[in-house]
Amino acid sequence: MDECFIHPQAICESDRIGAGTRVWAFVHILPGAAVGVDCNICDHVFVENDVIIGNRVTVKSGVQLWDGVRLENDVFVGPNATFTNDKFPRSKQYPERFLHTVVEQGASIGANATILPGIRIGARAMVGAGAVVTHDVPPKAIISGNPAVISGYVDTPVEQSSETFADMFPTGTVSGDNNRSSVGIGNAAIYRLKFIRDLRGSLTVAEFHDDLPFVPARLFMVYDVPSSDVRGEHAHRECEQFLIAMRGSLSIVLDDGKSSREVRLDTPVTGVYIPPMIWGIQYKFTEDAVLLVLASQPYCANDYIRDYAIFQELTEKA
Repeated sequence: MDECFIHPQAICESDRIGAGTRVWAFVHILPGAAVGVDCNICDHVFVENDVIIGNRVTVKSGVQLWDGVRLENDVFVGPNATFTNDKFPRSKQYPERFLHTVVEQGASIGANATILPGIRIGARAMVGAGAVVTHDVPPKAIISGNPAVISGYVDTPVEQSSETFADMFPTGTVSGDNNRSSVGIGNAAIYRLKFIRDLRGSLTVAEFHDDLPFVPARLFMVYDVPSSDVRGEHAHRECEQFLIAMRGSLSIVLDDGKSSREVRLDTPVTGVYIPPMIWGIQYKFTEDAVLLVLASQPYCANDYIRDYAIFQELTEKA
C-alpha cells in the first residue's frame, strides 16, 4: 500500500492494491477487491468485493465493477461502461452466486458499452463505444452495435481474393493453369481455378490431383447463415481444407497465432487453402452465400482445436 497512490478523497478499504497503482478522487474500493500493479483507477469508480483487477489496467471515470467481474492484465475500460452480474435482478433478492464476467488480457471496452453478465471478452478484443454485448466475444474481434456483432478483427489486414468477376474474365476467355498466391499466414494460399466463360454460361473446373493442394476425402456446404453469425473459430491438427464461395460472398480470417489476414471470397473461380494448425473464421456472409468446403480427411472430433488460447500454446511449442 505504501508504494501506490490513493487520493485523499478516495475510499479504499482493500489492502490488496499493487505497487504503482493510482486511485483517484471519489473512487470507492470495497475490502475484498484486489487490484494489480501499475493500474489507473479514475475518478468516480466503484469496485465491489468479489472483483479482481490485473496489472496495468485502466478503468476510466464512471465505471462500476460489481461482484464477479474479472479484468485481466492490460485491459482498458472506457468511461461509463456498464457491467452487470445478475440476469434477473430484483430488489432485495440475490442469486446464490453472481455470474463471472471475464475480460481477457489486452481487451478494450469503449465508452458507454453495456456488458451482460456471465460473458467472456476474448484477449485483445475491441468493444465499440455504446455496444450492447450479449454473447461471448472471440479473441481479437472488433464488435459494435445493439446487439453487438463482429465487424472485423484487430491487426487483420483485408485482402480481396480477386477483381470483380466480369473484370477477371471477359466473355469468351479461358483461364489457364491455376494461379496460387500466398496469404502470408503459414502455407495458406488463394488459388485461381481453371475457368471457361462464353455465351452459354460459365464453368469452373479442378482436377483433384493436379489443381488442388490435396485430394478431398469429404465435402460439406454452409448456407442460410444469418449475416451477424460467425462460423469456424477453430483450427485442425491434421486436416486440410479448401474453401470456395459457390454463390454470394463471405470473409475468411486466417490466423497462425501471431498474425492474421482477412480474405474476401466473392467468386467461384477462386478458393482459399487452409493448412493444418491455422485458425480459421468465416463471417460477413451475404444472404445468398453458399460456401463449399473440401476436406482432406473424414470428420474426426479430436482433430479440432476450438480454444484459441490452447491453439496459441500449441503454435508456440511448434
